[in-house]
Amino acid sequence: MINTLISSWRATPRPALLGLLLFFCAGFADGALVPFFPLWANSEAGIPIGAIGLLFGCYAGGELLAAPLIGGIADRVGRRPVLIASSLGVGAGFLALFFVHGVAATAIVLLLTGMCESVLHPTILTVIADVTSPSAHPRWFSLARVSSSAGQILGPACGALFALLSLRTVFLAAGGMLLLGGIVMLLALRETIDLGRAADQGEDDEEEEEGLSALLPAFRDGQLAKLLLWVVLFEVAGNWIEAVIPLYAHDAGTLTPSGVGALSAYAAALTVGLQMLVSRMVQARSALWLTVGAGLATILAFALLSASPALLTLIGAVSLSSIAQMLVGPLVPTAVNALAPPARRASYMAASSVAVDLKDSLGPSIGTALYALAPRLPWIVGIPLVAIASLGLGAAIGQARRRSASPAEGALSEEGTTVWSSYDPERSKMSAGTHPSLF
Repeated sequence: MINTLISSWRATPRPALLGLLLFFCAGFADGALVPFFPLWANSEAGIPIGAIGLLFGCYAGGELLAAPLIGGIADRVGRRPVLIASSLGVGAGFLALFFVHGVAATAIVLLLTGMCESVLHPTILTVIADVTSPSAHPRWFSLARVSSSAGQILGPACGALFALLSLRTVFLAAGGMLLLGGIVMLLALRETIDLGRAADQGEDDEEEEEGLSALLPAFRDGQLAKLLLWVVLFEVAGNWIEAVIPLYAHDAGTLTPSGVGALSAYAAALTVGLQMLVSRMVQARSALWLTVGAGLATILAFALLSASPALLTLIGAVSLSSIAQMLVGPLVPTAVNALAPPARRASYMAASSVAVDLKDSLGPSIGTALYALAPRLPWIVGIPLVAIASLGLGAAIGQARRRSASPAEGALSEEGTTVWSSYDPERSKMSAGTHPSLF
C-alpha cells in the first residue's frame, strides 16, 4: 500500500505538486496576517480604527487594478517567471509592513502587494491545468483548496506565537513563507507551456489585439462574462456569512474576538477534512445539481442566522457555508479552463480571479452596510440572491462544459489532454485515461 502511494506521487507531475505547495504558502501567509493586521495597525502603527478598512481595500484594490492589465502575462512570458516574481513580490510586501508606519506608507505597500498577488493564484491554477488532464481538473482544484485551507489553519497558530514577541513580527512569518515558496519555484519549477507554439496558435485563431481589450477575455467572450457575473453574485452574497458573523456574534455577546478566530479556523479545518470526500461523492453529478445544492446549503445557513445568533447556530451556519464552497469551489476554475483557448488560459484564469477579488471587496462592504441598517437584513436579502445566483451559475457552468466538449472549439487534443504543454504527459503518466489515482 505504501509502495503504491509512493509510486503514485512519483508519477504525479512535479509542477502540479509545486502549485499545491505554493497554495499552502499563500494560505499560511493570509492566515498569519489577516487576524493580527487590525491589532497591529491600531496599537503599533498609529493608524486610526476608521482607516483600517480602507487599508484592506487598498490590498484588494491593487489586485483589481493589476489583474486586467497584467493578469494574462503568464501567457506571454511564461508561467515560471510570473510565479517566481509574484510570490517573491507578495512576500517582500508583507515583510515591508514590518518597517512602515502611518496610513499613507501602509496603503502604498498594500497596494503594491495586491498588484503582485493579482497574478499569483490564477497562475498557479494555470500551471496545474497545463500538466493534468481535463478529467482530473476538478480533483486537482479541490486539492488546491485543501492546501490553501491547511495553510490558513497553521498560519494563525504561528502568527499567535510571533505576536507574543510583537505584533509586527507576524509579518516576518507571513512574508518569509512566501519568499520560501518563491525560492522553491526558482529552484524546482520548470516552464509548463511552449510559448512559441502557443503564440503561433494565437495568431492563427485571431488577429493579435492590443490594449485593454486584449487583456480582458471577458470583454470578448460573452459566455465567460456571463459565467463570471453569476460567480460574483453568488460569492458576494455568500461572503456575508464570513464578513458579518464577527459583528453579529460580538454584538449578541455570543463570541469573543478569539472565539471568532477559532470559528474561522474551524471552517478551514472542515475544508481540509471534507473537501476531497465531498468532491469524490458528487463527481458524477451535474453542474446544476452541485450549484443548487450549494445554494440550498447557503440559504439554510442564512435561515439559521436570521433565527438566532446562538453559538450552535453560528457553527451550523459556518459548516453549511463551508460545504457550499466545497461543492462550487472546484467547479468555477474547471469551467473557466474549459472555456479558455490553450494560448490564453492564464488570461481567462486572471478574469476569474477578478471575480473573486470583487467578492472580497464588495462582499464585506455590502454585507456590513446591510447589517448597519438591521442586524438580520443580510440574511433576509441573501436568501433570494443566492437562490437566483445558484441557478444561473449552474446553467453557465453546464454551457461551458458543453462548449469544451465541442471539437470545433479546439481547446483539447484528441486524447483529451491540453496542447502545447512542454511537460511530457507520457513520462508523468498523466495523459488522459492513464493518470494514477492519488487516493
